[in-house]
Amino acid sequence: MSSLQTSSKIALITVYEIGKILSSSLNLNKTLRQVLNVIANHLNMQRGMVCVLQNAVDLGIIASIGFTEEETTRGRFAIGEGVTGRIFQTGFPAVIPNVAHEPLFLNRTGAKRLIKDQAISFLGVPIKVGRETIGVLSFERNAADHWHGFEDDLQLLSMVASLIGQTISLNQQVTNDREQLLQEKSRLQKELGGKYSLDNVVGQSKRMQEVFADVHMAAPGKSTILLRGESGTGKEVIARSIHFLSSRKNKPFIKVNCAALTESLLESELFGHEKGAFTGATQDRIGRFEQAHGGTLFLDEIGDVSPAFQVKLLRVLQEREFERVGGNSTIKVDVRLICATNRNLEEAVNKGDFRSDLYFRINVISIHLPPLRERKDDIPLLVEKIIARFNRDNNARVGITPEAMHVLSNCHWPGNVRELENCVERFATMSRTNLIREVDIPCQTNQCLSSTLWKYQPTGGVISIAPVAAAPSHLSKIPEPEYSNIDDEPLSQTEREQLINAMEKSGWVQAKAARLLNLTPRQMGYALRKYNIEVKRF
Repeated sequence: MSSLQTSSKIALITVYEIGKILSSSLNLNKTLRQVLNVIANHLNMQRGMVCVLQNAVDLGIIASIGFTEEETTRGRFAIGEGVTGRIFQTGFPAVIPNVAHEPLFLNRTGAKRLIKDQAISFLGVPIKVGRETIGVLSFERNAADHWHGFEDDLQLLSMVASLIGQTISLNQQVTNDREQLLQEKSRLQKELGGKYSLDNVVGQSKRMQEVFADVHMAAPGKSTILLRGESGTGKEVIARSIHFLSSRKNKPFIKVNCAALTESLLESELFGHEKGAFTGATQDRIGRFEQAHGGTLFLDEIGDVSPAFQVKLLRVLQEREFERVGGNSTIKVDVRLICATNRNLEEAVNKGDFRSDLYFRINVISIHLPPLRERKDDIPLLVEKIIARFNRDNNARVGITPEAMHVLSNCHWPGNVRELENCVERFATMSRTNLIREVDIPCQTNQCLSSTLWKYQPTGGVISIAPVAAAPSHLSKIPEPEYSNIDDEPLSQTEREQLINAMEKSGWVQAKAARLLNLTPRQMGYALRKYNIEVKRF
């Protein structure tokens, strides 16, 4: 095979491999170093580098092989300075058979090239994008290894430089697009922080902002919405917000609590009845579906509907038509349905207590309202709003200290916003001064009525702590203390872990931790000694 054929084959293989490398990743430094290695191996080069214009002032090395990190850092060239600067300025390639005889070769990197009786050649080509020069690709090798004309090498390096130029241009475009997207994202996040708010709904926490965003997106449509969350999280308020953000805002908003009515009363309430349909039906009565025509019907506690009535409700949701109790004529309605529940509907479906077809019919758009303990950042705002309303209703000037606010912010609030409202109104009313202090909060003196209520609520299991083995005989008769896992922690926690968890939540105050665990202070002390838990002192 002739030397020309060999050279052409090497060039073809080199360009092919470089093309694969440049298209494999957007990591510019990594891909360019791989490209330099391929060229060095195929053309027997020693050192190579890619320089690009930086800060519109000088050229800097962005990828290299054969140079140390320190040498790469020193490799900077002003436009027109040295061989590299001249190549960039003129846009023409350059060849130096022996750098020792070239005064323009500055050896700016400081690399040790010159060996006794050995000449080093330099080849450099401009990196262009269109007609614009953006950098320089250059290599060095021993002149003794040069066995064919420089023209072939320069032609191959020019082809590679063209590929590198396209890659650098694409990388810069991707980088710029990404920066613009990040800036736009940041700007939108700032705008949305103020945009997503609802009248009469307090919430600046991340969780509530997500709820507000979901409400704003879901409200304009006609799809059925299912609001999920614990009792007292504000499902009715959110339902009203959805109605007033929709195109139906000028039409009726009708609400029905499904848990408050028996099956027969609920059917009459929703569908209405004809005169004489049952005893006491002295006249026709339109139901809530008819009242909500053109507007929104809010069915609260949908999970408490009986299986028999679920069948009747399913037909209305599918066909948007029904008959009044005791009537035969079909009535069609245009109603946007919003349902709410604090029950686990998936579990109810699995148990057969809730129809799966009705579940899929109402669970078109699901919005979960977080409990108050998961959005504690909103508690100070809620307290301030409750106190402001209390002052307005009672012509008072009640305030609250930061210490008292801190106590409220760290409470568990199983009853959520409803419990918080009751609690704040209670101690605002009973406060002896116009400033609510920490000592005025009932839980600080073990007089919180809510805590007395919640400690008897079932939580799925009871964990007991056995008496301390070393306890005196007259104390060992105390029954084994039981406490509920009121913070909904996994029951797989060990008793020692639950003790530590309660102490940490109580600021390592034994009396407070004992109340959390439904223990007496004496039982709490026994448990701490049994599990060798050292009480921290602050």
